[in-house]
Amino acid sequence: MIFKNIGYLLSIFLLTFSSFSYAQKLDDTGESSKWLHLVDSGQYSESWSEMNSFFKQQITQQKWAKALNNIRAPLGKIISHKKFSSKEYTSLPGAPDGKYIVLQFKTFFQNKKESTETLTFSKSNTGWSVVGYYID
Repeated sequence: MIFKNIGYLLSIFLLTFSSFSYAQKLDDTGESSKWLHLVDSGQYSESWSEMNSFFKQQITQQKWAKALNNIRAPLGKIISHKKFSSKEYTSLPGAPDGKYIVLQFKTFFQNKKESTETLTFSKSNTGWSVVGYYID
């Protein structure tokens, strides 16, 4: 009975540790900061270039840049981002099964006091890359 409980606790620990390590590894690379900096500085076409091929198949570079300009321009200059959530998934609606990390940031703009930005990363053979961005 004790060994059964220890095995269960060890399984939970390993799952928690592996989840932490993926999210931590992504944070350590600074990929989310690099990508958000492109968007914050108006380099929308460049942000599209850094995205996963799955995402690129969903929207052209020109449509992406136009959509971001329409959304971000009225918000004004970025004041700050603060990450408040990091979750891992193995499947997401409308996407193939895989390894995903969804990061959420509280973001403050010149013309909007507080927004939530959601940034989704996918793991591929070449590393982590952005597959989704949403702001409300």
